[in-house]
Amino acid sequence: MTIVALLIILFAVLILPFTVKKVEEDLELFLFIMGVLAVSVTSQWSLTLIEEALVEPIKITAAVLIAGLLFRELKGFIQKYLNLTVKTTGLRLFSFLLVFFLGLISSAITAIIAALVLVEAITHLKLDKKHETKLVILSCFSIGLGAALTPIGEPLSTIAIAKLKGAPYFAGFWFLAAHLWIYVLSSLFILGGIAAYISGTRLSKNPGLSAQSRETFKDILLRTGKIYLFVMALVFLGTGFKPLIDNYITAISPEILYWINILSAVLDNATLAAAEIAPSMSLYQIKSALLGLLIAGGMLIPGNIPNIIAANKLGIKSKEWAMFGIPVGLSLMIFFFLVLILIK
Repeated sequence: MTIVALLIILFAVLILPFTVKKVEEDLELFLFIMGVLAVSVTSQWSLTLIEEALVEPIKITAAVLIAGLLFRELKGFIQKYLNLTVKTTGLRLFSFLLVFFLGLISSAITAIIAALVLVEAITHLKLDKKHETKLVILSCFSIGLGAALTPIGEPLSTIAIAKLKGAPYFAGFWFLAAHLWIYVLSSLFILGGIAAYISGTRLSKNPGLSAQSRETFKDILLRTGKIYLFVMALVFLGTGFKPLIDNYITAISPEILYWINILSAVLDNATLAAAEIAPSMSLYQIKSALLGLLIAGGMLIPGNIPNIIAANKLGIKSKEWAMFGIPVGLSLMIFFFLVLILIK
């Protein structure tokens, strides 16, 4: 009966955010409620769990708050020197550097702030809309992958570290970086290379993308609060789904788990990580699951926080994203599937 209840909650978590607009708008609160339900039906409430749920989100929310306030002060600097940098480096090199370094630094400044920097850069870049849209999508792939290297980068990495911090892995701050760096860095080079190839060599006179709203102090505080609630919800979900994970997920082969996680294209990858990752899994299973989630998360707008932020602020439609994001994502999925098999 418990497993049936968990499957119903899992179905709701996977489907409702994508099909019900109100749930999508209040995703953090919805996931929190589902997490509370999952822990309740499995009778896993304890003071230790409550303490973990209160403490675990602090690092990433503090990073989001500090980086958000810092970015607010540096916006003028970014605007002033962006076009000068483009003229100095040329469009191809600039496009490569934008995609590569946003992915690289996202693990330090958080995926959310990296996405806001991207929005600001694209707003003042003089390319046509088609090329700017592709550059945004490639950058969001890069940010989503790069942010996974540290637990302050994005909720997925925060949850993964929290769930693996005990035996047998005793995961610390650099655990994911130590095991995923080769895949992440090579993907950033690939994405940067694609960006350089498609960007051309000349600026455009045609109108490009532009941000639809400006960051305010209230926006920063609201976003910080939502991230705190989001991570807390994922802690509850991860604990609540533990019986389901131990009985079923750990029995799935790493190769199949990798492709199952293409669901991350339409569902938030941190939510899926909370439902899947467990210390009872082998390291190969963990790497396969996380890589599948991270790559597929860039294919469609709902798959990752950077996608949602960039698409919303720049007015990119789901169809526009899918037409470029799906081919890029599938190509990366196939390539890294072969890599995983060769160097597992």
